[in-house]
Amino acid sequence: MTPDMILTNARVLTMDPAHPRAEAIAIASGRIAAVGSRSEIEPLAGAATEVVDCMGATLLPGFVESHLHLVLGGAELAHLQLHGIDGAAALAGAFRDFAGRHPDRPLLMAQGGHYAMLDHPMSRHDLDRIIADRPIAITAHDHHTVWANTAALKAAGILEGATMPHGHEVVMGADGLATGELREFEAFAPVIALGGEARLNLGIATGGEPSPWPSATEQAIDRAKVAAGLAHCAKHGITSMVNMDGNRYTLELLRGLQNAGGLTARVKVPFHFKPHMDLSELDRADEMTRDFDDNWLSCRFVKLFMDGVVDSRTAYMLNDYPGHPGHRAEPLFPGPRFNEIAAEIDRRGHQIAVHAIGDGAVRTTIDGYEAAQKANGKRDSRHRIEHIELIDPSDIPRLGALGITASVQPPHAPGAMDFALYPTVDVIGRDRLKDAYLCRSLAEAGAPLAFASDWPVTDVSVLRGIGAARTRKPYDAPGARDERVDLMRVLHAYTAGGAWAAHLDHLTGTVKPGLAADFVVLSGDIEAAAQDAVAAMEVALTICGGRVTYRR
Repeated sequence: MTPDMILTNARVLTMDPAHPRAEAIAIASGRIAAVGSRSEIEPLAGAATEVVDCMGATLLPGFVESHLHLVLGGAELAHLQLHGIDGAAALAGAFRDFAGRHPDRPLLMAQGGHYAMLDHPMSRHDLDRIIADRPIAITAHDHHTVWANTAALKAAGILEGATMPHGHEVVMGADGLATGELREFEAFAPVIALGGEARLNLGIATGGEPSPWPSATEQAIDRAKVAAGLAHCAKHGITSMVNMDGNRYTLELLRGLQNAGGLTARVKVPFHFKPHMDLSELDRADEMTRDFDDNWLSCRFVKLFMDGVVDSRTAYMLNDYPGHPGHRAEPLFPGPRFNEIAAEIDRRGHQIAVHAIGDGAVRTTIDGYEAAQKANGKRDSRHRIEHIELIDPSDIPRLGALGITASVQPPHAPGAMDFALYPTVDVIGRDRLKDAYLCRSLAEAGAPLAFASDWPVTDVSVLRGIGAARTRKPYDAPGARDERVDLMRVLHAYTAGGAWAAHLDHLTGTVKPGLAADFVVLSGDIEAAAQDAVAAMEVALTICGGRVTYRR
């Protein structure tokens, strides 16, 4: 078969141990037709073959973004971005300028706030001093806290508080009114709804479906936001992604794009199991898996949240938070309950992915996976733990022993990329930093690694993520070690490791004849680049299924 495209004069890192390097690739009908030297591949070109000279740049399997929130990220591209903004004056200036450019928006929503951006805990009064006559709100960079002004709280109907599910809180002040701090998804969902994005947040907030079902016009609006997110990801070389929130509506939006030829990456979408749900709700996961199961769009896994995040002290810890005697937070799923849930999900043949940040949450999750294996026997489940920001040393070897994937985000480590060291390291405590944001220690203990950004929590740029993974410094704390892994292991975790963790390794993640033609070509040779220069490299070309989805 004459190739449709040949990529040549490249430094191909195949991630295939049997044939780790090559110079050229031939693509035909969306698949890899041949991999080899220039002298082997270039003569295969026909009159209609597009030949791309990669100019000696690195060519890799398309990046697998192992943990992101595609729909939320696509919607948030239109919000005010606060990255790099600190202090009341800068915050006020950014908001007022944004308000002037968007006079008709019912909610002025900002992204990327952090817990120390003011010199005191943020409240509605701080935001009232910026803009009082229009609803405004800020989402924390971790997306587990929102701060809203009085106008937003009033419009959302929560100024005087609201009854919330366990683990979600409208923080109240001594005056009997909400302070403006809203912890976790269901607490701030009423504010998000003011901006018309309630439908898109159901997958992470409640796991439910929109009711009534959105009209064709509403679906078109939502699909455009998803398409914006896909285009943004393609620009960064991403060809496969694991969406870490979801419902059937998310899948239907993506199916609409797929039918129109606009699905530019392979997407997995979970069923989100919430604490209030009965086990019978897992029938919905079965139905989603049955109805969406092709090489581009699939379900086949269940997502759960075991806890919150460190900075708001909602991450479930084995020991008290420093300076907060008696406070460890609580798991969203108590151990015995989670064991039962994990066993049932596993029995149905689904993969499980659990958000677990505190060491207590991590242990509870590991215990549940162990219980599932005892109940159902060992199978190729590839269950995962998302984040693992703190882990007790005794639990590290259990990951490898049970085959649990460590799905971690190099940009999340404070000081590694955009997140400052403080207040996070103080919340954790200096004596526990040796157990925080581990990577090398997990890998050496046998845990499979899958890397990601958690976009829009951090920048989706894989190259910046690689830079963070390779340049982070050990914490200045007793027992802390260098948690970096070598470049090839980093690249593996963003490609073949991510594909394996997502049960996509039969299709993508390595450059091998017969697999999908999913590639990323960089702007230069990543192996020759200085470690601190990798983050500044760019993606020159993204190809998914043999189709160019981004060209610089």
